[in-house]
Amino acid sequence: MLSDQLQSILKKEVQDFIYLNEQLDENKLILSQRELKSVPTTLIAHQITGRRKAKYKLPTWYATPQIVYPPSLNLEQSSSEATAEYKRQFLLRHISKRAKAIDLTGGFGIDTFFFSKIFDHVEYVERNEELVAITENNHHQLGATNISYHARSAEEMISGSTHWDFIYIDPSRRDEQAKKLVRLSDTQPNVVELQNALLEKSDHILVKTSPLLDIQAALRELKFVKTVTVLSVDNECKELLFFISKNSDSPPTIEAVNILLAKQNQYFEFTLEEEVLASVSFSDPLHFIYEPNASILKAGAFKSIAQKFPLTKLSKSTHLYTSSHLIENFPGRSFKVIKLQPDASDFANIPQRQINVTTRNYPLSPEEIKKKYKLKDGGDQFLIGCSGENKKFLILAAVIKQRP
Repeated sequence: MLSDQLQSILKKEVQDFIYLNEQLDENKLILSQRELKSVPTTLIAHQITGRRKAKYKLPTWYATPQIVYPPSLNLEQSSSEATAEYKRQFLLRHISKRAKAIDLTGGFGIDTFFFSKIFDHVEYVERNEELVAITENNHHQLGATNISYHARSAEEMISGSTHWDFIYIDPSRRDEQAKKLVRLSDTQPNVVELQNALLEKSDHILVKTSPLLDIQAALRELKFVKTVTVLSVDNECKELLFFISKNSDSPPTIEAVNILLAKQNQYFEFTLEEEVLASVSFSDPLHFIYEPNASILKAGAFKSIAQKFPLTKLSKSTHLYTSSHLIENFPGRSFKVIKLQPDASDFANIPQRQINVTTRNYPLSPEEIKKKYKLKDGGDQFLIGCSGENKKFLILAAVIKQRP
């Protein structure tokens, strides 16, 4: 149950104020008065911030009345609706029996809510009692009636005799100051230590991690991984998903998925063995240049992508690809070459001073290139700095718009 303080923000006059003042400067509100409609302005300001952040990340929550938002960190760490919906569709394809599921690290309850659409019953587990109350209120407002709530730890929940058709766990880093997450054993709960206990409780487990995690290191730590999904939204890598199917004995499939909110999703699949055995040819830039999306680059499909389409690569360490004829539906950005200059020092006469600059394996950063040639961001064309096998290039190019 929500605390009295959180209950107070659900009063109609407070909710009306939050809805009508979405763009209000929260700091000015807090400084101007201590209370508003008998509610602390800090609490109201916090809800305004949460609602604004939810507008694009969680549009269903944003559009639903009487939603309570948690502290900013919980909101930032939660799945978006786009990634939660992808997980729902993934489970529909991979799990046939969908009676009971459990979310051991419930957080703000976004994934739990989407699981509740396909499972008969879902258990939500979260140690933070206030977050449990917030999530229960929100799920009720969203119409979910098949979720039970537990203010307990993941370890406590799996210590009993219950068996589930599906377990979901999204561990957080133990050290919040860590700049890079390398091992699953650095997370809380420690999935590596728990995996045997989890496998006793379910045949199907989905582990969500930060996109910073080293995929191959995780595969060495986890058992029975059937699928690894690298999940991006509009070319920003958001999550890694490790789907564990008990007693699976085949090499894992790697899925590179780029969810495009305004277009058809980009999907590429391969195995680590295929990547090792794939061959790739190299050449200088031809008429078209291709940049794989963020999921493919994170997944490490550097040779597989060239072999499938087929394309030649600019160099072993430059993850750009090229062809004489346009390859349709490439999972990433495609460019038509306008002008090619192997010697960067002679590229001073760029036709337009406003241009988008990007680099791959090039000695100068985009900012340094813009400063050197007095360029400004914007326009329809791109300047691509990159290295070939034997020389470096600055390429003037136009992006090719893909079909919706």
